[in-house]
Amino acid sequence: MKIYTRTGDRGDTGLSDGSRVGKDTLRVECYGEVDELNACLGVVRAQHEDAGLDTLLAQIQKDLFALGAQLADPQGRVADRKPKAAVTAAHVKRLEEAIDARDETLPPLKAFILPGGSPAAALLHFSRTVCRRAERRVVALAHHDEVDPQVVTYLNRLSDLLFVLARDANRTSGVTEEPW
Repeated sequence: MKIYTRTGDRGDTGLSDGSRVGKDTLRVECYGEVDELNACLGVVRAQHEDAGLDTLLAQIQKDLFALGAQLADPQGRVADRKPKAAVTAAHVKRLEEAIDARDETLPPLKAFILPGGSPAAALLHFSRTVCRRAERRVVALAHHDEVDPQVVTYLNRLSDLLFVLARDANRTSGVTEEPW
């Protein structure tokens, strides 16, 4: 299989159901945002030495591939054909458990904090903002087309987790958070 197919040279792309749409459509933009988030998490993994964080982020990257597959399927059938493409309430619960486990080790928030700190924390904050952008675009798509509600819930919870992970990365690096 060649990497290039030339089928998108006129600005359109194929969806998983075989239909072709413009590369600037909202659906394509949504899974492109999720792909960007996945790449951001790859950068975090490359910059951090925490094995527990690496395992968690690797699983999230796999989940994001599933989200992308769902977003690239306007018929909503990919999860039925490929179980690994399903994002379920269990995926969201796993994120919530990770939030709770890390959050209990952090000092309570008393003010907004500036994104940054250690390199890993700064990258996690950046990933959080990319996640929020992806979530906003998926919500916009859901206003016009059917989107599995678990996709929106997953992205919402993931941005919360990335915030907590950024705070935890600063804590474990000994970097003090800077309040606004």
